[in-house]
Amino acid sequence: MAETDLMQLYSRRILALTTAIPHQGRLEGAQASVQRRSPQCGSSVTVHLSVADGRISDFAQEVRACALGQASASVLGQAVIGMDRAAISQARDQLRAMLTQDAPAPAAPFADLEALIPARAYPNRHASILLAWEATLDAMDQAAA
Repeated sequence: MAETDLMQLYSRRILALTTAIPHQGRLEGAQASVQRRSPQCGSSVTVHLSVADGRISDFAQEVRACALGQASASVLGQAVIGMDRAAISQARDQLRAMLTQDAPAPAAPFADLEALIPARAYPNRHASILLAWEATLDAMDQAAA
């Protein structure tokens, strides 16, 4: 990977997202807690959440990931409260398509995921980018069970 490629991949915008990850930490009394780990890079995200009327009512995340995984978790955390499973699943699918099929970035409130477009060229980073989304969906399923 050339130095200019690295600079594009780890842009100021991505690094800014990593410094502002919302809802960090644990959530006391969470209905569900799920950890997801990427075997490729060792990144992990643990999501704690509660659901009311099919929507996320409380949320916390412990993010131990590369800058790309942190940026993705940051965008998720900014808008996750009040979302239902379908909205999170749709955004996750749009994010995956953006990374693997040159599809556009997800729409608002997840439009900041556009900053991760340079990661298309690095498939080994995709799992880390998707960790927070996968953990959130798994936790929603756990809370509903």
